[in-house]
Amino acid sequence: MTISLYRTAPRPRRVAVLSVHTSPLEQPGTGDAGGMNVYITQTAIEMARSGVSVEVFTRATSSEQPPVAELAPGVIVRHIPAGPFEPLERHELPAQLCAFTSGVLRTEAFHEPGYYDLIHSHYWISGQVGWLARDRWGVPLVHTAHTLAKVKNAALAEGDKPEPRTRVIGEQQVVAEADRLVVNTDVEADQLIRLYDADPGSVRTVSPGVDLHTFRPGSKAAARQALDLPADAVVLAFVGRIQPLKAPDVLLNAAARLLRRHPWLRRRLVVLIAGGPSGTAMGQPTALRELASSLGIAELTRFLPPQSGQRLVQVYRAADVVAVPSYNESFGLVALEAQACGTPVVAAEVGGLPVAVDHGVSGILVPSHSADDWAGALDLVALSPHRRAQLATGALRHAERFSWKRTTDALLDAYTEATSAFQGAALGVAV
Repeated sequence: MTISLYRTAPRPRRVAVLSVHTSPLEQPGTGDAGGMNVYITQTAIEMARSGVSVEVFTRATSSEQPPVAELAPGVIVRHIPAGPFEPLERHELPAQLCAFTSGVLRTEAFHEPGYYDLIHSHYWISGQVGWLARDRWGVPLVHTAHTLAKVKNAALAEGDKPEPRTRVIGEQQVVAEADRLVVNTDVEADQLIRLYDADPGSVRTVSPGVDLHTFRPGSKAAARQALDLPADAVVLAFVGRIQPLKAPDVLLNAAARLLRRHPWLRRRLVVLIAGGPSGTAMGQPTALRELASSLGIAELTRFLPPQSGQRLVQVYRAADVVAVPSYNESFGLVALEAQACGTPVVAAEVGGLPVAVDHGVSGILVPSHSADDWAGALDLVALSPHRRAQLATGALRHAERFSWKRTTDALLDAYTEATSAFQGAALGVAV
């Protein structure tokens, strides 16, 4: 007999969010902080607004961090001591999972049983902790991978290191144990099912959103003035972590190729790179500057540290085009933020970017990473005012389809389903 409990299972009152390797309090754009941080922050805030309390567990990286910090009303961040008080490389974190898990379980032990209604883990390392906490607390586990080792290894950038087999095995275990697997796109859902043998019935597609109150159109002239950019410049921008996976070098090579096509452009071109080193680029923070110099565009390239708030909005507004040349993206929040500011995007046709960018309507998708192909796409948008204006209009309309409230409502529905499935399994009935 099949019994549906979805309509009767209540939404959770309190959710434990696990983010071992990066804190939502960190600045996106450097180290391990990126789109996942934004995702956790925005969905937690929206959940709190709907009456769901959220507690985020992350590894303490400094002795000066308070044990508990408020991210927003109804959202707290718990810093769990696990290993040295310093940032660790991701491959070093599995050795600290016992200590981190102990800290998470100890926190719950100070409360009455049933204090947390559900666990949502982000990234495979957190999923390992979530799997153990799920069994100890008797609550469902929802997991979001954000990136997958098998997918990353199939599309490695030159000079990047493949993900280790320990991660592949760890991801496989979490996929098998989670009550619901939340993915950003249908492409990612297919990857989980095809590459990790995920149960199709446990996978739910929930697209990320964009903060439409913060990221919105504004004066390009004012943004350029704030960033000390010439009013008549042709600005190509990259926003994100400086690492091979994100491929900012593709933009630099394309910009150099664009100059060969249009020598007159040297008087006006500005390539704006906003972000900090991450991953395998941590040991080579000057490599991108050296590449710009070797290409003869050092004087045209401006580097900014990771930007946030209105400073980030100004970068998007100041640009004629925002480039997202990544070798893999589970979604592409930068692309969505830029479009919400009315700026067209040229992006690699990989991962979730074909969802984040509506090809030919809000931007252009490039099917390769060759300098010629990218120069052609940038030429089509940056140097054609009429085409750029059309895409800018399409970018705004496309971005308006996404919001963090919509994302969070869908997440809460997935939580309700996970709770129903978990309760049904405990009762021995199918749901």
